[in-house]
Amino acid sequence: MNNETPPLSPRERFYRRERRSVPAARAFAHEVLADWGVHGCADDVALCVSELATNALVHGAPPGRGFLLRLLPCGDGVRVEVHDSGDGVPAVPQAPDRSDESGRGLLLVSELADKWGVAERSPGKVVWCEWTGARARPDELACRATGM
Repeated sequence: MNNETPPLSPRERFYRRERRSVPAARAFAHEVLADWGVHGCADDVALCVSELATNALVHGAPPGRGFLLRLLPCGDGVRVEVHDSGDGVPAVPQAPDRSDESGRGLLLVSELADKWGVAERSPGKVVWCEWTGARARPDELACRATGM
């Protein structure tokens, strides 16, 4: 009898350029993470999905287009990718003004994720972020924390 769990498969969904796509993307991320047994950082991942999806809608998806959200198992972690067809390279603001009402999405992503970046695609770009150790079993996390 084989007790090995099957490998996890990447999951993706395309969203149109409309406001309701952001909460739909966040709900999809929660669903996938629950299926994969990711609990500890699920809220952080979902928040980053919201921020990257919002950026794709506002800056990366021209009218009539949309964005692709991909969630991938990555070693013992999770990788989020948002693909859009817009140009430009997003960057974390160096010193956001306290009175600004927007512009902090990538700052949140850079603080919550273990790594993040931007890759080219034709057309457009992929903005991604990763969490390492997100899919480890709770007993494995406890062993890592105590050095056992």
